Amino acid sequence: MQLLRLVGRYARQYPGLLVAVLILQTVSTFATLYLPRLNADIIDKGVSLGDIGYIWSTGGVMIAVAFVQVITAVAATWCAARLAMSVGRDIRRDVYRSVDRFSSQDMGTFGVPTLITRGTNDVQQVQMVFVMFLSFMVTMPIMCIGGIVMALREDAGLSWLVWVSVAVLLVIVGLMVARLVPLFGSMQERIDTINGVMREQITGIRVIRAFVREKFETKRFEDANQAVAWVSERVGRVFVLMGPVIMLVLHAATAAVLWFGGHRVADGAIEVGSLTAFMQYLLQILVAVMMGSFMAMMLPRAIVCAGRIQDVLGHEPSIIEPEADPSVQTVSPSEVRGELEFRDVSFTYPGADAPVLTDISFTVRPGETTAVIGATGSGKTTLVNLIPRLFAPTAGEVVVDGVPVSSMPRTDLARYVGLVPQKAYLFSGTVASNLRFGRTDATDDELWEALRVAQADGFVRSRGDGEAAGLASPIAQGGTDVSGGQRQRLCIARALVAAPKVYVFDDSFSALDVRTDAALRSALHPMTRDAAVVTVAQRVSTVREADQILVLEKGRIVARGTHDELLGSSTTYREIVESQMEAQR
Repeated sequence: MQLLRLVGRYARQYPGLLVAVLILQTVSTFATLYLPRLNADIIDKGVSLGDIGYIWSTGGVMIAVAFVQVITAVAATWCAARLAMSVGRDIRRDVYRSVDRFSSQDMGTFGVPTLITRGTNDVQQVQMVFVMFLSFMVTMPIMCIGGIVMALREDAGLSWLVWVSVAVLLVIVGLMVARLVPLFGSMQERIDTINGVMREQITGIRVIRAFVREKFETKRFEDANQAVAWVSERVGRVFVLMGPVIMLVLHAATAAVLWFGGHRVADGAIEVGSLTAFMQYLLQILVAVMMGSFMAMMLPRAIVCAGRIQDVLGHEPSIIEPEADPSVQTVSPSEVRGELEFRDVSFTYPGADAPVLTDISFTVRPGETTAVIGATGSGKTTLVNLIPRLFAPTAGEVVVDGVPVSSMPRTDLARYVGLVPQKAYLFSGTVASNLRFGRTDATDDELWEALRVAQADGFVRSRGDGEAAGLASPIAQGGTDVSGGQRQRLCIARALVAAPKVYVFDDSFSALDVRTDAALRSALHPMTRDAAVVTVAQRVSTVREADQILVLEKGRIVARGTHDELLGSSTTYREIVESQMEAQR
């Protein structure tokens, strides 16, 4: 069972806590089983005979046993909670580390909403069931077996009440568990859905408001919310039914003991104290079964969650780092120059009918700028994502300084290639912490120089006040407290601070006005004169000064050359230029 394998793998790392739980629960359970016997002796040998001394002495022993039972029960619960929380923490850590190794392709396979659910809610469900298992794993079997033995010692003639009561409870629990298993599986899937809807709406709130789609998105959330509520309601009905049914069985068993036991007391077959002890043992047995029943109710959901967690932990990333693959020998460039080369590269998304890129070959030497332009959907972003190995080509090689990126250690690749993605993203923190993301030892002077080149020093100096000003000014998660153009310029500055040998700008100037775009590119040239630069852009004014322009169409390079050469030789390029000139008129 996946749940046992998952929990067992992590629990064995804490043998001390596990042994402590076993010992403490064993002592607590035996103390609990001994108390009814002492109570019966007080009634039969003390109260019935009027022996006050016996009542005091046995009562003292009973108090001592009860004290031991309470202390060991509290200590066992503490150790169980500590162990369960530690296991939950370790599972969350490994889920995060697994997701952290996923490529963009792997993220798309699972989906962000379900990964969020698996790393939070699913782990919590496993953790809750584990702490219940630790609390009951010793108590329940010892209580059941020990209670049956002690009850039979008191009066074997009433033993049939034990078997009937336990059998009825087990049948009821079995029926409820069979009902809950599919419901819990459906619940986790619907939680994934509602997470996805909420994430889309929070990140896209500006678009929603701009197109006045609040009512539509409200309806989407209500549908997803109603789906979760529908399943939760049916799960709740089962749990609500469980309490009265179990209490009915407990009270019926108590009434049966009093009825049939009373006749046996009248016949002299059993003492009153023994009947009282038998009734207490029967209740202890049924309570133990009830505890197991409650855990069985939670078990189906935990099993589903454990399977979903194992899917993440056991998933092999589509892109395996060279350091983690013994079949691949890691190679670092013997000389760092900053030369980038595509050698007959093709790429196809999993399940796609046709490749996104086909036979892409070009070279970018140090000091040169290569621009990539083309219609939407022509494969520009996919092409540049192959350079830092966010995707792995299905054919051909991407080579940096003579070494395929598939054989280069990730740390070297991150140091040589600086990517400014199409969607500019900033992390919560400060301006300085975001700029130092690629190089933690950068000085303040280097940060200001990068901001100056990126045309961002002006607004950074005016941000904040006091100690939280300038480089120390706060940045919200995702950079939502700055404009789109400011966010792009900060991302460009972040890449400049890292000082890579290959700069990749994926439509990184789209949110800038023409004047700022020109000023930035003019200031950028001296800083990147010794590096290879790849620029993806929609705006012709951004690429016209490039040493080489690649025109993509349906994933193929249909033309290449300078701006002037392409105006005369490429119909596609000329149409792009003419369409933008008409739009500016």
